[in-house]
Amino acid sequence: MLPVVNIAAYKFVALEGLPELREELRELTRVQELRGTILLSHEGVNLFVAGSRAGIDILLARLRAIAGVEDLEVKESHSQKQPFNRMLVKIKAEIIAFGVEGIDPRRQTSRRVSARQLKQWLDEGRPVTLLDTRNDFEVETGTFKQALAIGIDDFREFPQAVKELPAHLKQQPVVTFCTGGIRCEKAAPYLEREGFADVYQLDGGILKYFEECGDAHYDGLCFVFDQRVALDAKLQERELKVCFVCQAIVPVMDQRSFKYVAGQSCPACYRSAKETQEELQRRRQAAIHALMSPLPGSAPYENIRPLSVPLRLDGSELLDFLESMRTHYTREDWRQSCLEGRLLLKDELVLPGRIVRSGERFYHKTPAASEPDVAANIEILHEDDAIVVLNKPAPLPMHPCGRFNRNSLTYVLEQVYRPLKPRPAHRLDADTSGVVVFSKTREVARVLQPQFEAGEVRKTYVARVHGRPPEAAFECHAPIQMDPGPEGVRIPDEAGVPASTLFRVIPDGPDRPDDGTTLLEARPLTGRTNQIRAHLWHLGFPIVGDPIYRQNQQLGTLRTLSIGDPPLCLHAARLEFVHPLSGEQVEFTAPAPVW
Repeated sequence: MLPVVNIAAYKFVALEGLPELREELRELTRVQELRGTILLSHEGVNLFVAGSRAGIDILLARLRAIAGVEDLEVKESHSQKQPFNRMLVKIKAEIIAFGVEGIDPRRQTSRRVSARQLKQWLDEGRPVTLLDTRNDFEVETGTFKQALAIGIDDFREFPQAVKELPAHLKQQPVVTFCTGGIRCEKAAPYLEREGFADVYQLDGGILKYFEECGDAHYDGLCFVFDQRVALDAKLQERELKVCFVCQAIVPVMDQRSFKYVAGQSCPACYRSAKETQEELQRRRQAAIHALMSPLPGSAPYENIRPLSVPLRLDGSELLDFLESMRTHYTREDWRQSCLEGRLLLKDELVLPGRIVRSGERFYHKTPAASEPDVAANIEILHEDDAIVVLNKPAPLPMHPCGRFNRNSLTYVLEQVYRPLKPRPAHRLDADTSGVVVFSKTREVARVLQPQFEAGEVRKTYVARVHGRPPEAAFECHAPIQMDPGPEGVRIPDEAGVPASTLFRVIPDGPDRPDDGTTLLEARPLTGRTNQIRAHLWHLGFPIVGDPIYRQNQQLGTLRTLSIGDPPLCLHAARLEFVHPLSGEQVEFTAPAPVW
């Protein structure tokens, strides 16, 4: 028997006390040296975990002690090595992201067909449509013979793909299947809601079918989301690899090709790399300049913006939820938007007084208007097959927020890099300039993002502050509010979350006039919102140009600076992290601003 036990399990059940349960499971998995992912939600639990037999049994015993989870079914396999890099226990709005209101497997599921029953149907030649609900790259690894792929890159695209299915399928038997069954818990009921008359879901998915029926009626392997990549019908790891660049499956024969370089290329995406990459970067830099002149948000347009209800606001009254979003809208503005029919939930009008639920996504329509101007000189510092590193100007929001949508960095990059959707690995305030890094794919983000979450990235900022610190080097460890105050501002608070920043005075040149300011290097050891700004304000050295954390301990209103305002003198000068593909330590530096 191979030494590492791999389990996959899920259960749709009403769960309470999620923060406490998360902390308990984090400690249990740490002590038992388990790795993988556990997702917790008010709708249930979903997990992929690997470790020793004893550790897995202890975890399962704890989970099955939860009311409603006593009959948790587990799919189990074994491997020589640990297939996961780390252990994550997260609270999510959904344990499998779908984003469709009213599909709740706790209350309604479709009829199930067992693995052996499905095999019998296929042996008999029974007319049935096998609908593969997985992503395209999973389907390429293997699927049932004559199965119909739904044609998606992400499960959230399933509802749209259903609309494109042939109409005659609605009157025929349809069996949905996926890796372990969890996606079908939502996919099959959704098909029924859309008018499909005879729908089944394969109980336990492909992995259960392999366990009970082998590879009968199945071609290829089953893709799994860990370092094993793919399993055969005996639930054993096969010698396949995934290209980190294009996510293509690389079989053993192609791994011998000179075009396959781990972390850089495979036969499906090989290029004579350096020249092609440099030319591509030049084109994208030109495309950014073209897109920003005129600014994409300069022409009036009707903006439709999503507003998702977080877990912490589940059960809140609608206006309380909207007010908590910390936009430039007042409570009365939101009330008026509702009354004017500009707030929608699935194309239906919503009114004040409604109780919202976590995971719901509302859409707010704003009248045709142009957005405020922003800084346009976005500069690409580095680009490769995995990441894009930029020098962000200021003021420029990272994400659509408040008065900004198209005049935001993520919107610009999505237009320039289409069909890729670059994902920010971290964030900078709209008024802060400097180095910021984006992942080009979801798979790269999964490797890079945890470095920022775990505080493993070395960040160095420069700031010009009012006053003269008495020491050349000093620190601040004042906790910072977890939730913003009435004005949307977080300040140091003994009851807050831990926060630590190191500071060092940088001597100014002899020709600079003495205006009572000091240039500092700041290195945050934690990643709290507005941490550097709040710590310097707390120490009595507020940053020059800060519209919020002002001199004499005054607090301003949360807003983004306008073009022409004196700049916030805070700049992300340098980032150091482990490259998600090469595994080497890399460093990127942004040119110093004028101030």
